[in-house]
Amino acid sequence: QHVLTLYAGAITVPLIVASALKLPPEHAAYLVSADLFACGLVTLLQCLGVGPFGIRLPIMMGVTFVGVMPAIAIAGQPGLGLQGVDGAGIAAGLIVIPLVSFVGRLRSVLTPTVTGTAMLLIGLSLMGVAIDWAAGGQDAVDYGSPANLLLAGITVATILLVTRFAASFLQNCAILIGMAVGYALAIALGIVDFAAVGTAPALQLVTPFHFGLPIFDLAAIASMVIVLLITLVESSGMLMMLGDAVGRPVSTRDLSRGLRADGMGAVIGGLFNSFPYTSYAQNIALASMTGVRSRLVCVGAAAILLGLALFPKLSALVAAMPPSVLGGAALVLFGMVAASGIRSLATTGLASSRENVMIVAVSLGVGLIPTMSDRFFAEAPVVLAPFLHSGVLLGIVTAIALNLL
Repeated sequence: QHVLTLYAGAITVPLIVASALKLPPEHAAYLVSADLFACGLVTLLQCLGVGPFGIRLPIMMGVTFVGVMPAIAIAGQPGLGLQGVDGAGIAAGLIVIPLVSFVGRLRSVLTPTVTGTAMLLIGLSLMGVAIDWAAGGQDAVDYGSPANLLLAGITVATILLVTRFAASFLQNCAILIGMAVGYALAIALGIVDFAAVGTAPALQLVTPFHFGLPIFDLAAIASMVIVLLITLVESSGMLMMLGDAVGRPVSTRDLSRGLRADGMGAVIGGLFNSFPYTSYAQNIALASMTGVRSRLVCVGAAAILLGLALFPKLSALVAAMPPSVLGGAALVLFGMVAASGIRSLATTGLASSRENVMIVAVSLGVGLIPTMSDRFFAEAPVVLAPFLHSGVLLGIVTAIALNLL
């Protein structure tokens, strides 16, 4: 159940990055395998614990959506590519791990107004990707064709029907079920290209630095440090929630161990060509719903993820999913990310605080600049590109500065 609940979110991020960078199918498939492998490793670290790392609770770790747009901005810079993302993740993780003890102070800076704005920006920034996918892919010759819109619509409709009428566990897997139904329909219509599946090896190990040695760029590292600080604040709330759900209140020492594992997750992600990791809220909800409190259940789920990562044909099958199906699921998934930001903002008293309204208004305006105009910062120094071309980071930094003001 934990694997199925996590899977849709886990595979979406590498597919987003692969699509944005126009990577060939075999590279997209490898990113999926690398992500599943790193998911398993970081989950094992969090559940079992190694020294000062790991909270030792039943928790699943998945790639964070906060880092998606910054990773694309970094990888899109000449001379950086995926190696730049790897280097930024490794360095940022090593920088943030010693800062774990200051998370309490970070809460006074990364308030619900700031984090809510960040999540809203992430959802809005990613929505353009979902829309292009739903229409068939940005460069598709049949962009917006009835067949593509039908597949996207069927996927969304399935997700809604499962959410409304299915049992509780199936509701947690609604996005995955919607993707499966849309994929099956696409196969029936004969529009799925399985060429990459046929050429993929039957078995392949995920190895460090598959795409080359990491590149350490200061602007890229600074961007990823901001991403990790945001995820640490979010994770601290998630871990406290999980402790209450399983009847084991989280102490300050427990929380520090859990957050260090988050930081190490970015390092592991960078080593294995993946991305930063954080605790998945839907899996915490699943632990609360089932009442199963044993961390060994999540250890078993992590072992399954590690096993799945060894089969490139499975990852190639995922990567062969038509963009329109993925787009239908992404419309819901990214909309939920944006909605979580709105829910967070609802707790900040916007109706009675002109200052908070101004923080949200200006931060959204600045954060949407790269999304609305890719030429706005065309004359800016190239070294600042990983930061200026990521609307999420622009919006977050603006929100932090205005919050302090």
